[in-house]
Amino acid sequence: MTSEIPVHEWGSADSEAPGILLLQEIFGVSDYIKQRAADLHALGYYVAAPEIYWRLDDTDLDESSPDLLPRAMGIVGRLDWDQAVMDAVAVLEQLKARRKGTGVVGFCFGGGLGFNVAAVTSPDVLVSYYGSALPGLLELAPKVTATSLHHFGNADAYLDVDTVVPALGDVEIHRYDGAGHAFDNPLPMFHHPEASALAWRRTESFLAQHLPTFQGQA
Repeated sequence: MTSEIPVHEWGSADSEAPGILLLQEIFGVSDYIKQRAADLHALGYYVAAPEIYWRLDDTDLDESSPDLLPRAMGIVGRLDWDQAVMDAVAVLEQLKARRKGTGVVGFCFGGGLGFNVAAVTSPDVLVSYYGSALPGLLELAPKVTATSLHHFGNADAYLDVDTVVPALGDVEIHRYDGAGHAFDNPLPMFHHPEASALAWRRTESFLAQHLPTFQGQA
């Protein structure tokens, strides 16, 4: 992929595989995000995960550090949201230029960013996990024409899920009892194993239906 934005890739841009733009949590393109990228690639997709923090200094994060969350929040606080959207859109446009079909998958910060990206330049599908920025983006809902899937934990202390869900319109939404924010992240402070596993199975089924691919072509 040709771009000044650092992009991690799984598979070949020259393949016949549909392309997925994978958007990070506030913790960057972490080992967790890389594992989800590998999971998507195993399903037959070409996956591109841009480093959204690339314009900022001092963004290294230690996932074992006790100050991981406040440090990550501080990094996000320095981010230019509109520029981040434009950077993500630039990568998606490269995927769209392949003409193999495109999807956006985002987690937490990336779930909201992906929603905004989908409102600007329509991918074929959007999968958003508990998009943290969604409360401030709901006016964009009519512009998101991609076939969409959203996952939320009913015990999310960060999002008012009951307010967000009705504003998303006629899209596929799943809610998970007992699961909090970032429930798919394997870090113990976030992880809800049952919700994570079920949400991922639903994500796989959704992508297979709406962004079909052929195994081994990514």
